[in-house]
Amino acid sequence: MRPKSPGRGGRLSRSAEFERVYRHGRSTANRHLVLYVFPNESARRPRLGLSVSRKVGGAVERNRVKRLLREAFAEAEESLAPGHDLVVVARPSARELAERDGLAGVEQALGELLEKAGLRAAEPDSAAATKETDERVSI
Repeated sequence: MRPKSPGRGGRLSRSAEFERVYRHGRSTANRHLVLYVFPNESARRPRLGLSVSRKVGGAVERNRVKRLLREAFAEAEESLAPGHDLVVVARPSARELAERDGLAGVEQALGELLEKAGLRAAEPDSAAATKETDERVSI
């Protein structure tokens, strides 16, 4: 089943929104991507903006990288904390990553940045839950 992509409400589209995230947000990067994050209290879910320059390649390559980034974001969106605007900037090496590893590589690179930025929503610790359950059973 194909993940639902962020619709119009789930994307940054205006240049002023991108500027706000670039100027006032915090950034983290790896070899293939740069992630800018800015808190947005009015957003009920994280909003995504993409920047893929011509340094990445021609139109076909840029569109492929953008499509893979949108798919990777849609996969990760459920585990993200709401109320943030994100801008992902693809570095030229993102094209090679997309060609070599496809969606799995892009998901891994984006997931690494989301972890670094601390955007993953707190999930209950399964080890602690298991220990708690074991204690109740043994009593």
